[in-house]
Amino acid sequence: MEPLTQVEGLVAPLDRSNVDTDAIIPKQFLKSIHRTGFGPNLFDEWRYLDEGQPGQDCSDRPLNPDFVLNQPRYQGASILLARENFGCGSSREHAPWALAGFGFRVLIAPSFADIFYNNCSKNGILALSLPADSVQALFEATWANEGYTLTVDLPAQQVVTPEGAVHSFDIDPHRKHMLVEGLDEIGLTLNHADEIRAYEAQRRNVTPWLFADQAGA
Repeated sequence: MEPLTQVEGLVAPLDRSNVDTDAIIPKQFLKSIHRTGFGPNLFDEWRYLDEGQPGQDCSDRPLNPDFVLNQPRYQGASILLARENFGCGSSREHAPWALAGFGFRVLIAPSFADIFYNNCSKNGILALSLPADSVQALFEATWANEGYTLTVDLPAQQVVTPEGAVHSFDIDPHRKHMLVEGLDEIGLTLNHADEIRAYEAQRRNVTPWLFADQAGA
């Protein structure tokens, strides 16, 4: 995964509570288990006026002009502002895959569904919680100022506005370490590859009968 330390980016405001994972990436797109290619189908039923299908070319599909991500002022946004309980519903990991594929690196909301929150960090997305009044202030600033940006500093655990206001957020130290270093569970394990190989060699010496079949293979 790409390390995430500081993100300075355009903010897109999704003013909806209880956004579930079926809205984030509808069920018909779950047939693929590849991590890439889901960005064009993010919020598919809200972004388009027709029904999307897997493998479909989205470039000429009719867009819903009223949906926030289709508005020109929010094109290229890398920070998504949302309301409480974002990512509720089923536990599909395709939801963060779609968000990442669209270009979002940071999600800001008062709260997130637990499984979705965990899936985000495993896929290089920082989902951070701020108090509801702070989120409301960010919504109002985004609506009032076209091209509104935020700076999210993960090592400092701060969200900084263009005006200089600072919103601090909490994050588990282990989760923070994995995001900053760009690690998933496999990458974290491979950091200890030398110790694993040493342990396996020691086990071969102590219990060689466990490795007899492997030696003859």
